[in-house]
Amino acid sequence: MVDRRLYQHLVSRFGQWPPRQPVQVVASARRTRPGWDGRLHPAIALAAPAGTVVSVPPEHLATVRRLAGRLGDGPAGAREQLDGLLAALPAAIGHPDCGQNRGTFRWTLTPAPLEPAGQWCPPAAAGLPSWLRWYGEDVLVVRDDDGRYLAGAGIKRHDAYGAEIAVGTVEAARGRGLARRLVAEAARRALDEGLVPTYVHDPGDAAAARVGDAAGMAERGWRLYTLVPE
Repeated sequence: MVDRRLYQHLVSRFGQWPPRQPVQVVASARRTRPGWDGRLHPAIALAAPAGTVVSVPPEHLATVRRLAGRLGDGPAGAREQLDGLLAALPAAIGHPDCGQNRGTFRWTLTPAPLEPAGQWCPPAAAGLPSWLRWYGEDVLVVRDDDGRYLAGAGIKRHDAYGAEIAVGTVEAARGRGLARRLVAEAARRALDEGLVPTYVHDPGDAAAARVGDAAGMAERGWRLYTLVPE
C-alpha cells in the first residue's frame, strides 16, 4: 500500500502510478516544462519491483510506446527491455545529446529520531557552496565555531506532494554523522508541511546509502532514471 502523499507525488511527477505492465510508457506535459532547477528533464522513469513507468512528452508518446513494444517482443525480460528503451530514448524524443542520471530512489514517513543539526538560512547566505544556491527557499546548514560551512541540505520541491532532499558535507567534516542528521531534520520539515520526503543517490555511492539508511530512508529496490540535456 503506497502512502497517499507518495501516490499523489508520483502521479504528479511521472504522469501515472502504479505501472500496469512491466515497462509502461506514459505522457506528461511536465516533460515539456523546466523542473525545480530551471532545466528541462524531457524523460524520466521510475522502476519499482512491481514495474516501471517511463514518462515522456505527449508528442512523443506513440513513438516511444512503439519502441518499447518492439524491445519487449521476444525472449528479453523487463530489465533488458527497460535498458534498451533508456538507451534509445534520447534520439526517440528529439534530444540525442541527453545524458542519463541513474539513482537509488528512497522515501520515508518516519525519519530516524536523530538529534537535529544545522540552522535554516537563505541559499544566498555567505560562505555556502554553489550547489546550495540552486535552491529557491531556505537551506539547512551546519557551520563550525568560526562560521565556516561544514555540511548542508536543500529541499527540491518537485510538486505539491513530494520534496527531494539533497545533502553534502565537506571532506574534513565527514564521519561525524552530520549528513544523516540533516537528512532526517529536512525530512521532518517536509512532513510537517504535508510533503513526502524523498532521497536519491548514486547506486554506487556507499556513503550516501549509509546516510539514507541511518536517516530512516529505507532501500526498497526503486531506481530513478532522468534524461538531462547536456
